[in-house]
Amino acid sequence: MTVAPYAPPPVRGFQTFLKLWASQGVSSLGSAAAWFSLTIYLAQTLYPLPSQRPELALGLAMLGVSGGLPALVAVPLAGIWADRADRRLTMLTCDLLSGLLALLTAFLMLRGLLPLWGLLGVSALTSLLGSFHGSAFDTSYGTLVGPVQLPRANGMMQTLWSLSGLLAPALAALLIAASGGVPLALAIDGLSFWLAGAVLWRLRFPAVLRQDDANQGNSARSFRDDLTFGWRYILARPPLLMLLLTFAAVNFSWSPLQVFDTLLLKGQLSADLSAHGLDFTAGLALFSTLSAVGGVAGGVLVSAWGGLKRRRVLGVLVPVLLGSVALATLGLSSSLWVAAPALLALFFTGPFMNAHSQAIWQAQVPAEMQGRVFSVRRLIAQFTSPVSVALAGVLATHAAVGSLLLGLAALVAAVALLQLLNPSLRKVEDRAYLEALALRRTGRERH
Repeated sequence: MTVAPYAPPPVRGFQTFLKLWASQGVSSLGSAAAWFSLTIYLAQTLYPLPSQRPELALGLAMLGVSGGLPALVAVPLAGIWADRADRRLTMLTCDLLSGLLALLTAFLMLRGLLPLWGLLGVSALTSLLGSFHGSAFDTSYGTLVGPVQLPRANGMMQTLWSLSGLLAPALAALLIAASGGVPLALAIDGLSFWLAGAVLWRLRFPAVLRQDDANQGNSARSFRDDLTFGWRYILARPPLLMLLLTFAAVNFSWSPLQVFDTLLLKGQLSADLSAHGLDFTAGLALFSTLSAVGGVAGGVLVSAWGGLKRRRVLGVLVPVLLGSVALATLGLSSSLWVAAPALLALFFTGPFMNAHSQAIWQAQVPAEMQGRVFSVRRLIAQFTSPVSVALAGVLATHAAVGSLLLGLAALVAAVALLQLLNPSLRKVEDRAYLEALALRRTGRERH
């Protein structure tokens, strides 16, 4: 397979990226506030009693699975679509439909016509739309900035998600207090999607020519070939697969926090929470805020620094190890003075590992292939998330949350240490080496 070199970014590419970054930030804030309000709704309206801890754990797990699993199922199709269709138009359509769905959900909730199973269905539909939007988005902004600026741009994206998490609890609490319920937060989320769509309408992205179409003169490549292309590309380059498996372990260990945070506050940390004069809502807002502050701080630092220019894989593995220490500390804590800095430190490491990983992938995979390759990348790296969330909901009804966190920390630390000692993974940024591996694999398959 011939790999095309990077095309130069457009003259005002970074300016276009900044507009995209800001508008998607508004939408991200609206979605984070809506999600936080749903957690409050489950914990204080549907399952408020201490005796309902098992039901709450399962309810949180079901909400997490409904918000994650559909996206993973759809991501191969979304990746094919991102390489075949207009990516800007795809994002615009998804923003408009997601906004409509959020507003419809708010209306049904106000009328008392939305039971829990309906809420899970809405979450699944939103997840499907997010999958197509995410595939188009992830493969778009890399064409707007040059290779040297990729870590900075990725750091800014990490800051965006973390900043949304920082502001979302306060925004959600304000909206719920003002309206007496969740519907207003959902309505604001819908309007934020439409605002992002309005900005997208005025932006223009550089055209991407598919290399295989240019070589073959045929734009009607078979659907089956496209569906398997990402798998073949990654499997032919084992260092990329090893990098993905590292993130699969990270996602397996981190994803249950959306369940465990709530259970920690209602169990292991409840006494210390009361001793500080805080109720559950304040504690959950504190945890969400600390997670976001850590993410924002890490994102701002990696954005200002620009990330590693060489050996970026160390920018992935070292933060994974540090994060495992923070995760273990959180599991051992029975005091807010221990849990709070541990949580902040854990999420501080996230932007470093994510920004460096994204930069590696954007530098190694040609733009015209990124939709199909990145969709498989997301599937492999994130398939562990809904699995671990579902397991967390079941295991947390029988085992102590702190012990489960210690086990997850040990798992991800072991994976990171093994990968640091893996000589093949250290060559993941050597493009010539990767293509030589792919060429040898192709030659063996032909014989």
